[in-house]
Amino acid sequence: MVSDQPAFKMRFLFCLIFVLCSYQAQAQTGLPLPRFVSLRSDQVNLRTGPGFRYPVEWVYTKNDLPVEITAEFEYWRRIKDADGKEGWIYHSMLSGRRTVRLKKNGLLLRAASQNALPLAKVEKGVIGRLVSCPENIDLCKVEIDDFQGWLPKNTLWGVYPDEVFE
Repeated sequence: MVSDQPAFKMRFLFCLIFVLCSYQAQAQTGLPLPRFVSLRSDQVNLRTGPGFRYPVEWVYTKNDLPVEITAEFEYWRRIKDADGKEGWIYHSMLSGRRTVRLKKNGLLLRAASQNALPLAKVEKGVIGRLVSCPENIDLCKVEIDDFQGWLPKNTLWGVYPDEVFE
């Protein structure tokens, strides 16, 4: 019986590792990772690590900027911005409000069709509120200032290519 104990421990450890690795990546909040959120304030510190003792590497000065949460540690969220900059932000500085940032200049369309009439010209870097991204369509409805219209999903940073958002 003594000779079977190491083999049992190895099988148990293997099963435990298998079960833990087979779960979808989830944060401590139970929300999926990665996911998009936005900055809650126009003064948000990006730190080198998950805690106030870590130095501030960057200060964001634009509220509603979309960021992607890639990890969580207690009350801290590791984020990545549209320029690829990564670091840690305290959770209360983030909002679940979905926003997008334009990757290139484009036309805000009046309807959910690539052939729709343009409503306005929009410039690279403009931030808008994500309204919806319907299923089976490569356009998302966004609100930029007082305009609501449609933009191609591939021109937006802040939404995943196959994401459906209502």
